[in-house]
Order: sequence, then C-alpha cells, then structure tokens
Amino acid sequence: MSTVMIAQDGQPRCQWCSAAPEFIRYHDEEWGFPVDDDVRLFEKLCLESFQSGLSWRTILAKRENFRTAFHHFDFSKVAEFTDQDIERLLQNAGIVRHRGKIEAVINNAKRARELVQQEGSLAAYIWRYEPDPEPVSPPQ
Repeated sequence: MSTVMIAQDGQPRCQWCSAAPEFIRYHDEEWGFPVDDDVRLFEKLCLESFQSGLSWRTILAKRENFRTAFHHFDFSKVAEFTDQDIERLLQNAGIVRHRGKIEAVINNAKRARELVQQEGSLAAYIWRYEPDPEPVSPPQ
C-alpha cells in the first residue's frame, strides 16, 4: 500500500510519484486505471516486460521511442516483425536493446493476435480473470 501525501498543487498522490516529475502525470492519468483497449493494454504489458530489472523512470523516458519502434504497439503489425526488424531494434538506442525482451514482445504480439481471433478481445480475455470484489462487511 502506498503512502498518500498532499502534493504542492494540493492534490493527494502516492508518495512514490514525488520521486520524479514525469511520474506525476503517469500517476494522475494512468497508474491504477483499468485499461480495456487492446492496443493500450498490449503496450502496458510490453513496457512492464521491458522494465524488468530496470527503473520505471527509464521506461517512461523511452516510451515514445518504444511506441515508434513497435508501431504504437499495434500487435497485428508487431506479430509480423522479422529477424531484420529485431536487428534494427537492437541498434535503436532509444529503447531497451535486450534481444530476449524484444523477441518476447514479438512472440506476445503473435499470441495476442491469436487471442483476439479466439476470444474477440485481448482485454476481455485478461479481465475475465479479475477476482470478484470482496464483499465489505457492514460497520459494527
């Protein structure tokens, strides 16, 4: 659980987002908000994968470069990436150049495309595993 603080602009925010200015917009507009758009959800999954072992600040700083490099995370396009695309991405200093992570994104794009064909929506498939909210006991 994050500690809530009142920021300089008077807004309540989790304490972690005060570590860097770029975290504030992310915190206020994205963090903790459910995503039901397949492409946006795929982007979040990919960025989380790239973040493994790195700081989230690094990933946010490179996010626009990731979007450009991966066709704005259109998984239908990313699923068609070739070995030449992998080599191109490995030369792109604007993203995290980790072969395993790049290959994982391409593989995940193929799996996302399959899920959409089978289930109708990536988001619907993922969100169906959300646990039911726990009932709240009435106050005593």
